[in-house]
Amino acid sequence: MIRVAKGYPLRHKQADIPINGWAVECRVYAEDPYKSFGLPSIGKLSQYQEPLHLPSVRVDSGIQQGSDISIYYDPMISKLITYGSNRAEALKRMEEALDNYVIRGVTHNISLLREVIIHPRFVQGDISTKFLPEVYPDGFKGHKLTDLERRELLATAASLYVAEQLRSQRFLGTPRIPVAKSQRSSWELSVHLEDGVYPVAVSKNGSSFSLNKQTKNENSQNMIPLDKIAATFKVEVDGMKLNVTSEWNLASPLLSVTIDGTQRTIQRLSRNASGNTSIQFLGTVYKLQILTKVAAELSKYMPEKATEDTSSVLRSPMPGTVVAVSVKPGDTVSEGQEICVIEAMKMQNSMPAAKTGKVKAVHCKVGDTVGEGDLLVELE
Repeated sequence: MIRVAKGYPLRHKQADIPINGWAVECRVYAEDPYKSFGLPSIGKLSQYQEPLHLPSVRVDSGIQQGSDISIYYDPMISKLITYGSNRAEALKRMEEALDNYVIRGVTHNISLLREVIIHPRFVQGDISTKFLPEVYPDGFKGHKLTDLERRELLATAASLYVAEQLRSQRFLGTPRIPVAKSQRSSWELSVHLEDGVYPVAVSKNGSSFSLNKQTKNENSQNMIPLDKIAATFKVEVDGMKLNVTSEWNLASPLLSVTIDGTQRTIQRLSRNASGNTSIQFLGTVYKLQILTKVAAELSKYMPEKATEDTSSVLRSPMPGTVVAVSVKPGDTVSEGQEICVIEAMKMQNSMPAAKTGKVKAVHCKVGDTVGEGDLLVELE
């Protein structure tokens, strides 16, 4: 620009700069796409892995594992770019790159980005600034599973559960008391996904143990596997039989799974002893509960936690700073009336009353820093 301003001619002519291929850029943000298509999220990046192992992928970022995403700066994590010989190839590589992007510690918008790039309107180039409200008039709800995709997710989750059970039977070292090897080859499970409970049958189809990392027992020269089991499972769900194959490296944040010849990259984000697990599948995080058939029968007797009446309380939908409080205890408010304003990352968000009523208590004041879910105001 300085040379042009001085009057020097350009060093290149337009003919020297041909169009060669297609590139697509996605802006990955620390935002919750389920809240107004993207309210900010804060936290520490406890795990961060860019998909640079894939071909034709570029990531422009200024953060790393351990970085903090705060309320004071823009929540952008990176610009993710993929390149292809044409638009379809570039979009397909972007889809794969989003599936292989590991971001833990903050909520991110990868699920929304992935849904946009595979939507028929976007693929055809029929887009405008009204794309999101037109395509998602009721707000973004995540990927809507087809019947086949639902079966794939159920089969994958069940296979992951069984792979973990098999790994738990492996011991590091040689125990003094011989341990009988389990001869179990089939499992009857109950998997809870969204509003449905599905019986799933899993059986081993020839499994072998192999390793990423190996160790030698002090008293033996044999190599003992620690964290990877290569196996193919036969899974029956909804009357359909699927073959699920993977190395089942439970120490890796990414799992490449092949389901009847279809390759999927998944991420298991969390699990607990109650059988609850979160799996990122096709970009969207799904919460499942995987129980044995016996445990599922007994769980019917467990009392359910009462849900909170959210119409009588106002909680902060995001972390930020309170910049305005428009009510005090005793005031009468109408449904939709502004109660307070939260500011975070260059945006001010008005918090309205969910119903008409009288203010019982105000738990915040101007200048307070609040976190996501913090109680702001109570109504009678």
